[in-house]
Amino acid sequence: MTAMILRPMHFAVALAFTLAAISSASASAQAVERRAQLHAAFIKADNGQLDLAQAAHFATDPIYPWLQSSVLRKQISTVAPQQMQTVLAGMGEQAAGSWLRSAWLGELAKREDWPGFRASYRASNNLSLRCTNLHANMNSIDSVDRAPSAAWITDATQVWLTGKSLPPQCDAPLARLEQLGKLDDALRWQRIDLAIDGGDSGVIRAIAKGMSSEAALLAASYATFLAEPAGALPNWPASTRSRNVTSTALVALARRDPDRAEALARQIPAGAIDAEQRARIAYQVALWTVASYLPGSAKRLNAVPASAYDERLHEWRVREAISRGDDAAALAALGKMKESQRSDARWQYFEARIKERLGQTSAAHSLYVKAAQSANFHGWLAAERLQQPYSLCPLEPATDPRLLQRVSSNAALMRALDLFAIKRADLAVREWAGAIKSMTDDERRVAVQLAISEGWFERAVSGMVQTPDDQHYYSLRFPMHHEADIRAQSKLNGLDPAWVAGQTRAESSFMPNARSGADARGLMQLVPATGAATAQRLGLPWLGGDSLYDPATNLRLGTAYMRQMLDRFDKLPYMAIAAYNAGPTPIGRWREARSQLDPDFFIETIPYKETRDYVARVLAFSVIYDWRLNGTAAPLGERMLGHLVDEPSRRRAFSCAAPLVAAASKGAIR
Repeated sequence: MTAMILRPMHFAVALAFTLAAISSASASAQAVERRAQLHAAFIKADNGQLDLAQAAHFATDPIYPWLQSSVLRKQISTVAPQQMQTVLAGMGEQAAGSWLRSAWLGELAKREDWPGFRASYRASNNLSLRCTNLHANMNSIDSVDRAPSAAWITDATQVWLTGKSLPPQCDAPLARLEQLGKLDDALRWQRIDLAIDGGDSGVIRAIAKGMSSEAALLAASYATFLAEPAGALPNWPASTRSRNVTSTALVALARRDPDRAEALARQIPAGAIDAEQRARIAYQVALWTVASYLPGSAKRLNAVPASAYDERLHEWRVREAISRGDDAAALAALGKMKESQRSDARWQYFEARIKERLGQTSAAHSLYVKAAQSANFHGWLAAERLQQPYSLCPLEPATDPRLLQRVSSNAALMRALDLFAIKRADLAVREWAGAIKSMTDDERRVAVQLAISEGWFERAVSGMVQTPDDQHYYSLRFPMHHEADIRAQSKLNGLDPAWVAGQTRAESSFMPNARSGADARGLMQLVPATGAATAQRLGLPWLGGDSLYDPATNLRLGTAYMRQMLDRFDKLPYMAIAAYNAGPTPIGRWREARSQLDPDFFIETIPYKETRDYVARVLAFSVIYDWRLNGTAAPLGERMLGHLVDEPSRRRAFSCAAPLVAAASKGAIR
């Protein structure tokens, strides 16, 4: 079948048609005013300036239950139980009720109102709540001499059997379990075995305190070795448990110090651990040696038994050979992969590249053809080697008016969109989760469209991962917002707008208020220190870390920082992208160590998985945005080198060969 040459459907136009039937109400001045009033009411509730009587002004509003819950959570220490029970009963199983109930249960525990707690409790996987419920039921017993029910003992025992630390709410129920004589040495050893598997020496020490003296000494010895293995093995019993401690300790040590782990492993007597455990240690020694490209990487990789290899170590064996420029070793490493791994577009591409360098052009061509079927970074690199259009098989959301009406009538979804619009994103996510549970795939995609229309662009990422087909809805998954600012700042800094858009999508999914655990903020996820330094370098006023939530400010500083990294690394975008993610210092180290590698090979040998995947993802996203903005794309090979290709004859078209749609989904961009 002849491939179709594709042009992007402009999302704004498509969205306008899609939402025409339901947009008039949401766009009205009345709706805007409603949300403004709700936003103000929620702020008052947060500040303790709104009571239930005042909140009742919004009693007919769909998100009134959330306002009620906000008021009651703020006033929870003084709420009467009967009043709370009435409100919770009225909310039923709504998400707002669950949110309020969790806070109320915490308050009832603080009050030690155990009958009230039992009446309000619902089955939960939350360990703190489970243990508080055990406490509540324990306190329902009239006398300490009266044993809890068999069900209580079973539940408490299940809570006990974990290799992890337990929350403080579990202390009283477990003390009662011990008082009942149920926490004998046998049950303690069961939990210790779980802690050994998890490598948690602190849990082992805590458990050992309640054991008989001989058992406690042995458990403490296990914990000491697990925390810091050194010298000869202690005189432990020859048991499965002792072998597990030995192997787990050396596996953990290998992550910190592979040389020392290897040396200690050699000292372990033959019977102290079995062959499989030795292989596990050898695996970790090899992995944490090669992950930093330390001397002896190849030797340690070869020392790992074939039976212990998994996909991760196979990949590292290929990277290690590539890092040394040893094409023969890289090809041999690829040949040892299972077919399911080797047939991934990434490894098909690199096998083709290596065979091409070795003069095996026919074999290389066949592999490029296979890899080029995938719509991703390596698939497009393969297509480029073949001088053919990039594979892309886009789908668009359904526009059936009945479908749109059905989705727009979903009460939970409408509440989620309202909550997001009034800056209650955490509550909106709770409503969203309930809303999409019963939706069909087509309904869910329309829901994502509606979220995008509200500026909730993150739903285009997290809301489009349920099925393989989701990956083909590029107009949903790659929204284009702040286009004017992106184009202006790209021009100011001499950057490709598609690159800036791709990096923004990778960083924040176009969410201006995004904030990471590392305190990176805004569209391009700048930490305040970087923002301040960049503003100073540009001679711009610095208005503090919160100014990074302003899209225009963030794009101004973010693109300037991209330009700074580009200039620092000889105007090579793939280096600048890596530096943006990992920082310039490690990139300088890696470049010095592997300066001889071509860009595609260098990217694959980046030691940090996050950065390695990030660089490929940003470059692939740049291709998508180039297509969305211009209908064609600059070749990836030119893009990696920083060449802005405007000449139409040199740019890449996109095509979809119908039989390849299913194959393309395997390696679709995420």
